[in-house]
Amino acid sequence: MELIKELDKQGNFLFKYRGTLPIIILLLGASVKAYVTWNSQTNAADFRSNAYEYICLAVAILGLAIRILAVGYAQKNTSGRNTHEQVADHLNTSGMYSIVRHPLYLGNFFMWLGVAMLTEHTWFIIAFILAYWLYYERIMYAEEQFIGRKFGTRFTEWAAKTPAIIPAVSQWHNPDLQFSTKKILRQEKNGFAAIFILFFLFDIISEYIVYDNILFRNKQWLVLCIASCLIYFTLKILKNNTTMLASETGR
Repeated sequence: MELIKELDKQGNFLFKYRGTLPIIILLLGASVKAYVTWNSQTNAADFRSNAYEYICLAVAILGLAIRILAVGYAQKNTSGRNTHEQVADHLNTSGMYSIVRHPLYLGNFFMWLGVAMLTEHTWFIIAFILAYWLYYERIMYAEEQFIGRKFGTRFTEWAAKTPAIIPAVSQWHNPDLQFSTKKILRQEKNGFAAIFILFFLFDIISEYIVYDNILFRNKQWLVLCIASCLIYFTLKILKNNTTMLASETGR
């Protein structure tokens, strides 16, 4: 099989199962975190110091913010979470899409980088970056093949001046549409809750290894986890049982 066809085939396969990578990162990351904590002889004072964790959280929140800026201004049937097949009813070229072709994957990168950084293991963080690049490079390639066939010259001209993953901030063009808060509440509640749940889980892993029990000594992670879960379930109920989060026309 020609290399170009092989990359397209691999990309479409990985696109369908792109939710698998976060699970692998979580399992490996939790194991590495346990290993690092066990071998570092972390004491109580070190465990209660949260400065580094807040830096990791800031990186993850940055990723979520990038996703919100992309999704909030996107048209319907673009920038979605579909996994069964490629969908692109419109070509987004304004807002975040005016400075980078794949803002959602850029956002995902920072969200998961924040989690990977919690391990405090340099080689694991480097391995995550390389794995993410190899994994999503093929997905981005397959997506661009699909979009290129659908939008032709419009895509070619936009892609020629817009970087794939490293933003060209100077090219920013204001979004063509109004920001849709409802769309964000529908689509990004999962990622929002996942961040705080994972930070809480990594914290209690460390606590158990350091103290041989779990008393939620860093209560801020417990509070944030519970609050994010409550927000998630509230939005889930509103989405499924009311029209408060119903899709707006074209969104």
